[in-house]
Amino acid sequence: MKQVKLTVKSNKMLTPTTYRMRLEGDVSAITQPGQFINLKLDGHFLRRPISVCDVESSHVTIIYKALGQGTEEMTHLESGTVLDVLTGLGTGFDSSRSGDAPVLIGGGVGIPPLYLLAKHLIREKKKVTVILGYNSEDEIYYAGEFAALGCEVKIATADGSVGIKGFVTDAYKELKRTLNDYTYFYTCGPTAMLKAIYRDVYTRGGVDGEFSFEERMGCGYGACMGCSVLLKTGGYKRICKDGPVLRAEEIYW
Repeated sequence: MKQVKLTVKSNKMLTPTTYRMRLEGDVSAITQPGQFINLKLDGHFLRRPISVCDVESSHVTIIYKALGQGTEEMTHLESGTVLDVLTGLGTGFDSSRSGDAPVLIGGGVGIPPLYLLAKHLIREKKKVTVILGYNSEDEIYYAGEFAALGCEVKIATADGSVGIKGFVTDAYKELKRTLNDYTYFYTCGPTAMLKAIYRDVYTRGGVDGEFSFEERMGCGYGACMGCSVLLKTGGYKRICKDGPVLRAEEIYW
């Protein structure tokens, strides 16, 4: 973990509720896809944890959804604003376990951390398939960016306006024949989605994977123990420090 000052370079709307912010400064502590940063906002006691979408040189990109007062205020941060940020938080994805043909499954604000993971996997010459889930066409973002990396992209929308009608698990089931040779999977999204993937993909697919959890956090670096989750072994892990990525066989639902 590293506490730094980062400067807002851009803050743009991607969909009616989703925004992309690019920050400049010392981002050297961000070393794994799947890690997150924690932003301090004026007038708020708790920081806002946001997954890292991309990092390069002296810039980090985050994508966030305006869901509450804090994230709504973030939409108004202008270029040049300096933020107090904790960087390099959490344990991310392990790309070394991917095999030759990994599948990435993301929904909603669980999509952004998979982008940096996809970049790593493509650089490692892996054949990457990405399944992205949205509610409707007007909520779609970054599908083109994944395709530009060289990923095969499949889209599911709950209302059927684009791609496969239904959820990411429905897309997986429909594409199952063409994904028979996949070697590993990575996923991030709301808990209900992760549970469905655990049931429909992991327990029936016979292939291991990693789950990145979205959890309410207090401190964001393991001190308060507020985001601890029970493991199958009977022990606990802190989503903010030991996670947010957990191996499939560890998870106790």
